[in-house]
Amino acid sequence: MAPTDPPPVTLTLYRDGPYIVRGPLRIVDEEGRVIDPGRATVALCRCGRSRTQPFCDGTHNRIGFRGPARGRDRVGRSAPADRAPSGPPAG
Repeated sequence: MAPTDPPPVTLTLYRDGPYIVRGPLRIVDEEGRVIDPGRATVALCRCGRSRTQPFCDGTHNRIGFRGPARGRDRVGRSAPADRAPSGPPAG
């Protein structure tokens, strides 16, 4: 990375919790409007129940959300279909 390159964006999955994104992130909605998170590090909702979508508000703790901290199993393959998300959560 050259001295003028921006730092890389890092997405960290937390078991039973949000996605934490660190780095220069630009969030846009489906119509292309920019959503300003107001900070450099953001927590994005994984449970689909946050009242501050797309950001996490801690609802995952209250509803007992369960989600793995990694997206692949130990041998590097994608998670089995019975553990993989089936699509965006309703709501």
